[in-house]
Amino acid sequence: MIYTCFEMIRDCRDSRAEGWRYFVSTYVPVIHKLSRHYLPGKPVDDIAIGRVLTALHRPDSDLFQSLEPVPERYFVAHLRQNVLELLQPDVPAAAIDLETVAAALEPMTLVEKQAAWLETMLYPPAETAVLLRMAPPTVDKIRTRSAELVRGKADSWNNRMLAESGRALGRAAASAATPSCLAPKTFLDMLDGRSTWRHREELEQHATSCWHCIDHFCRLVEVVELLRGNQPLSDAGAAPFWDLLAVSPPRQSAWKRWRSGRA
Repeated sequence: MIYTCFEMIRDCRDSRAEGWRYFVSTYVPVIHKLSRHYLPGKPVDDIAIGRVLTALHRPDSDLFQSLEPVPERYFVAHLRQNVLELLQPDVPAAAIDLETVAAALEPMTLVEKQAAWLETMLYPPAETAVLLRMAPPTVDKIRTRSAELVRGKADSWNNRMLAESGRALGRAAASAATPSCLAPKTFLDMLDGRSTWRHREELEQHATSCWHCIDHFCRLVEVVELLRGNQPLSDAGAAPFWDLLAVSPPRQSAWKRWRSGRA
C-alpha cells in the first residue's frame, strides 16, 4: 500500500508515530542536503538537525497544518523555507534590494531571470545548468549579462552581490505575492510537461514581471533536484531522531522477531 505525502502530513499533525517515522526517515536526508548547500563550510551535525526536528515537531509549527492534499514537491518547498529559517534565523543586510534587481533585470526573459535568480540561491553556473536543463556556457552568458545590468542600476557593485544578498532577496520575493500570482500546480504542470501552450503563455506573461513567482518557480525547480535519488535513512540511522521526538519505532513482524531470536 502506498503511503502518500498527504497521509504523512495528516498523521504528523495528529501526532501519530507512523507519520513522524516516515517524515524523519524520508526528509532528514533532504534537510542535510539543504544545510550542506546553504551553509557551506559550516557542517551541520545531528545535534543541529535534532533542533530543527524539535522545532518542526512543536504544535505551533505550520509545516503540517494543510488540510488539503498537496504534492510532495510543494510540501518540500515549504519544508525548505522552514529549515532555512531555523538554521539561519538571522539574515544579513542586503547589498541590493529587490526593487533594484527587478528594475535591472527587466529586459531579460523568464528563463534568463531564473538563471540569474538561482545565483541568489547559491547555485553556480554548472549546477544552474542542470536545474534549468541548459548548457553551462549559456548560463555563463546570462550571468555575465545580468551582472552588467545590475551594475548599471546599483549604487555600488561587486560580482558576489546577488549571492551575498540572496537570503534577504528571497524573503522580499516571498512576501511580494499578489492576488494574480500563480498556484504551485501551474509551475508543477510546466515542470512535468503537462502545460498547454495557452497555459504556458499565461504563466510566462505573469511570471516574467513577478519576482514572487520567479522565486517560487526556482524553489520548485530546486526541490525536483533535491528529491531526485533521495535515499531514506535506515531504521538504525533514524532511531536517534525518533527517540528525540519520543516516536516509537516500527513493530517487527513475527517473522523478523523469530529470526532475531535465532541469531
